[in-house]
Amino acid sequence: MIQQFADWLIYDVFGLNAAEAFAQSANFFVYDTIKILILLFCISVLMGIVNAYFPIERLRNYLVNHKLYGLQYFFASLFGAITPFCSCSSIPLFLGFVKGGIPLGVTFAYLITSPLVNEVAVAMFIGAFGVRVTVIYVVSGIVLGMVGGFVLGKMKLERYLTDWVKQIQSMSTSEAGKWESEHTPFVKRLPSIVREALGIVRGVLLYIVIGIGIGAFMHGYVPEGFFEQFMAKSNWFAVPVSVLLAVPVYANAAGIVPVVEVFVAKGIPIGTALVFMMSVVGLSLPEATLLKKVMTWRLIGIFFGVVTVSIVALGYFFNVIF
Repeated sequence: MIQQFADWLIYDVFGLNAAEAFAQSANFFVYDTIKILILLFCISVLMGIVNAYFPIERLRNYLVNHKLYGLQYFFASLFGAITPFCSCSSIPLFLGFVKGGIPLGVTFAYLITSPLVNEVAVAMFIGAFGVRVTVIYVVSGIVLGMVGGFVLGKMKLERYLTDWVKQIQSMSTSEAGKWESEHTPFVKRLPSIVREALGIVRGVLLYIVIGIGIGAFMHGYVPEGFFEQFMAKSNWFAVPVSVLLAVPVYANAAGIVPVVEVFVAKGIPIGTALVFMMSVVGLSLPEATLLKKVMTWRLIGIFFGVVTVSIVALGYFFNVIF
């Protein structure tokens, strides 16, 4: 129905020629924008329900007060997946984890997964690549956080936190969380959850429009085969090169998924395209700058190095199975 509406609007109402590049770009823009906004709102409501009944204070206290025999990495990654934060906005929660006494490796598991997997990414992935690719991407993002957090935790890197963080840790005391809101009936909570979902949509609307606009331009004007010569599956170095190209760029999932969608449509292997996206949202220079407040440059380098190796490995894995 959305595609029919886009065709009607562009070709019938505006009378554009379907064979022209501008008409194809406009059609792509209208279709993708409507589809993604609807999906994003629905999934944001669902994630809002989850977040309302599973606040961060509960997770923090649960991880601190229970012996989980390694499952803490899974829970931290899963929580990162259901929280609607980009890499930069995840950092305050990262500090809250450290302050709450959660081990650094578990905290890294959250920090790795949070920007890679969230309702924005899920909604846009379903619309762009379908359920199968989305499920594999989400599972891979969670596993990436678990493995990266476990490896970083075993390296005993606490000494590379900044003095400011160490001071906060020494002054903080764990307090049991109070969740009075859990007793609020669901019917009374739903309006606020819907408002929060609309707020998420409004918050990323500009990024979505810009990202889809770039994707629409590429869809209509970039010649077939342009990207394949640089990022083709036959080029073994295409995956690590994609990481290097992505690091200077900063965007959240709303801005980069439409570009990745066009990459794949132009013939780029999906693993290489996903590596580019993961690196943009999870290894950006702005994130490194913000992390400098809580980590020394050595720790930032180790963190980025472990994540980079993991992302490259995932890229090759995706290229093999797809």
